[in-house]
Amino acid sequence: MSLSNVRLALHGSLRRRISAATDWHAAIPFAVSIRFGLNVTLFAWGLLACTAFPVVADDRPNIVLLMGDDHGWDETGYNGHPHLKTPVLDQMAATGLRLDRFYAAHPTCSPTRGSVLTGRHPNRYGTFTPNYSIRPEEITIADLLGDAGYACGHFGKWHVGPVKADSPTSPGAMGFDTWLSHDNFFELDPVLSRDGGPPKKIEGESSQILIDAAKPFLASAKQSGKPSLTVIWFGSPHEPYSGLPEDLALYDDLPAEYAERSFRLTSNETGSPTTRPLRDVLQERYAEITAMDRAIGDLRDWLTKNDLRDNTLIWYCGDNGTPGDGIITSPLRGQKGNHYEGGVRVPGIIEWPARIKTPTSTDFNSVTSDILPTICDVLDVDVPDRPLDGISLMPILDVRSEPRSQPIGFWSFDTKNAHKDQPYLTQQQQTGTTPLVKLMKGIPTRNFVNYVHPDTTNADYGGTRVWLANQYKLIVTGLGDDQVLELYNLRDDPSESDNLAEPRRKIADEMFGELTQWQTSVLNSLTGGDYGSSSAKIRN
Repeated sequence: MSLSNVRLALHGSLRRRISAATDWHAAIPFAVSIRFGLNVTLFAWGLLACTAFPVVADDRPNIVLLMGDDHGWDETGYNGHPHLKTPVLDQMAATGLRLDRFYAAHPTCSPTRGSVLTGRHPNRYGTFTPNYSIRPEEITIADLLGDAGYACGHFGKWHVGPVKADSPTSPGAMGFDTWLSHDNFFELDPVLSRDGGPPKKIEGESSQILIDAAKPFLASAKQSGKPSLTVIWFGSPHEPYSGLPEDLALYDDLPAEYAERSFRLTSNETGSPTTRPLRDVLQERYAEITAMDRAIGDLRDWLTKNDLRDNTLIWYCGDNGTPGDGIITSPLRGQKGNHYEGGVRVPGIIEWPARIKTPTSTDFNSVTSDILPTICDVLDVDVPDRPLDGISLMPILDVRSEPRSQPIGFWSFDTKNAHKDQPYLTQQQQTGTTPLVKLMKGIPTRNFVNYVHPDTTNADYGGTRVWLANQYKLIVTGLGDDQVLELYNLRDDPSESDNLAEPRRKIADEMFGELTQWQTSVLNSLTGGDYGSSSAKIRN
C-alpha cells in the first residue's frame, strides 16, 4: 500500500484532532509549545505507522456501552435495594454476566468517562475532576473500532469536553461518526447538540430520547453491512431530579420517616440550591432510575425485533457511587466523591447472548478501564502502544477462574498542584454550549479546563489514592508526616470498618510500594510522556 493510501486509512477523526491540536500554540508558553508541537507530530507519524486496517468479518458483534449518571452499586433490584424497581437490569443480571465487584475508575463522572474511552486512568491525561476535559492526543475506543470498520455513535452525556463541532475534544473529534450529545447532564426535555450543531430542545423523557436516537444509527449501520459501537450515556439519575407521573406513582409508598430528613440539592425552578424533604427527593430519583431501566428494555426489544440482539454485546455500568441524597439504603461505606466502596463501586452487567449462554456472576475485581482492552480482545484489535490501566476480561467471559493480573489504582489528584497558568487548550476550545438546569457560576452551560503539566514534584503524589488487590484495599491520604494508611480485607470486611494497616503492616507496605510505582507511571503520562516526549522529571 502506498504512503498516500496509508494516510487515507488513518481514521478521519484522528486526522482532524491532530490538525486542531496545532492551534494550541498561541495559548501556551513558547517552550512548551515547541515540545507539544513536536509531540503531536510524532504522535501523527506513529499512528500512520501502526494504524490497524479494517478487519472484515461478518460475525463481529455490535457493541453497546450504557452508563447511568451517579448510579451506585446498591441501586438495583438485583443487588437487594428495598424500594427500587429495575426489572430490565434485574433480567440482564439474571441472564448475562453479573460483575458483582465492578468499579468506576474515579468517584466522580468526567474522569470515569475518560477511563471508558481510553482504558487509562484519567490522571494520565489531566482529567482530574468533573469539567476537566480529555486531551486530544488520547486514543479512544471509537478511534480503534472506527479504524477496524465499525460505525461509531455517541448519545447523551459526554462531559470530557464541549460537544460543539469545532471542539478538539468533541465526540466527533474523539472518533465518533455521529453524536447527539450534551456537554454535561440533563433532565426531562433536554437540550442536545446533533453532530456539534446548535443545541436544540427535545421534548420527552431523556433516557428514552437517547434510545430513540440510537435506533436509526443502529439500523443504518446494519443496512450498510457495518458492525457498530453505540455509546449511550444517560443523564439519569443525576440531580436535580424529575420524573414522569407514572414513574413517580411507583414510589408513593416510600417510608414516612424519610420525610423527617431533608437534603440540599438543585432546584428545577431556579437552578440554584434548595432544601427539600428527602422522601420527595428519593421518589424523583427512583423514578429516573426506573425510566432509564425501561428505556434500556426498549432498546433490547428493538434489537430483538431487528435480529441484532443475539450478537450484540451490551455493557451497563454507573460512572461513580451514589451521592449523599441516595446513599441512605446502601450497606457500603462512603458515597460519591470518596474512595470507600460506596463512592466507587457501581452496577456492572455484560449481556451477549451469542457468547454468554449460561447466566453467571463473578466477584472478580473489574473497573471501567477494563472496557476498552476487553472489547479490543473480543474483536482482535490491537490496543494502543502506551500504558493502560485496564485489562481484558476475556477470561471472565470464558468463565475461567483466575486472579486479576494487576491491581486497580484509584487516585483523586490534588488539583491545587495543577499548572493553572498553562492551559492545554484555548478558552474558546473549552467553552460549552448546551444548557442545563443546574447553574454553575451563574451560567447554565459548562466550560472545561485541562492544563499542561511540564514536570512533577513529590507533592504531585498527594491526594487520596487507592491500591485494590484481589483481597486487600489500601487507601492512602496525606504526605510525609501527615500520611495515613488504611488497609481493609474486603472479602471479610465489605463495610471497611476494620483498619488492618498496623496489624498487617508488611502487606500495607508492599502495596504502598506498588501504588507509588504506579503513580510514577501515571505522572509520566501526565507530563506528555506517552505522546513522544521524554520521561517525566521528578524533582525533590
